[in-house]
Amino acid sequence: MDTHHSAALLDPPGAPTRPAAARVRGAVKRYGRGDTAVTALDHVDLDIPAGRFTAVMGPSGSGKSTLMHCLAGLDTLTAGQVVLGDVDLGSLNDRDLTRVRRERIGFVFQSFNLVPTLTARENIVLPSSLAGRKPDADWFDQVVATVGLGDRLRHRPAELSGGQQQRVAVARALVSRPEVVFADEPTGNLDSRSGTEILEFMAAAVRDIGQTIVMVTHDPAAAAYADSVVFLADGRIVDAIDDPTADTVLDRMKRIGD
Repeated sequence: MDTHHSAALLDPPGAPTRPAAARVRGAVKRYGRGDTAVTALDHVDLDIPAGRFTAVMGPSGSGKSTLMHCLAGLDTLTAGQVVLGDVDLGSLNDRDLTRVRRERIGFVFQSFNLVPTLTARENIVLPSSLAGRKPDADWFDQVVATVGLGDRLRHRPAELSGGQQQRVAVARALVSRPEVVFADEPTGNLDSRSGTEILEFMAAAVRDIGQTIVMVTHDPAAAAYADSVVFLADGRIVDAIDDPTADTVLDRMKRIGD
């Protein structure tokens, strides 16, 4: 494959074409100027299909976190375009961008980012509360059931295991019905059993409630839970595979060079 051109993710043969929840066109991101400038993204084109679980992988410094931050409106491109649904993020002022992030995007980070003084229930509904909305009660119950937290809602973070805290964070991301959830190394601080739980819950959210999830990870076993994996190297998309397994992901990563 010509590495300068980016791979679009393909649905299985015969499947209806899925609309893109987010699109990147000609994405360039440079840090610094002149001789010290670093190009983190180098003319990236990518469609994130709606209702699918997409993993983004690549060696350290490949641009995967930069791509996620630009897709999520947490960072701006030097050149190119990011479109979330029907909104060009580059056309928004800071206030409108903040509103889009709050109302249309969910986030799950490596550190759980829970408020220690609030219960699990209060943490889950916090974004909705800040936006002045009450979450739909049936949807809240479905999300809580999906992440298996029904008997933990009155506990504060310190009373929960790491895996349970991350489940609260996943539920918090899902409960506002975002168009896309961005997960940045969501299992990075968890033991393997807890990490597996989180990945199973995220896959269930895609499968059972139609969520769109984009996850940055360096772990082939984590990427195997996704529907598709996109590989970056030196700021460019160099490969993409559907229906990944840990072995196929590891094989691609070795070829790219970690």
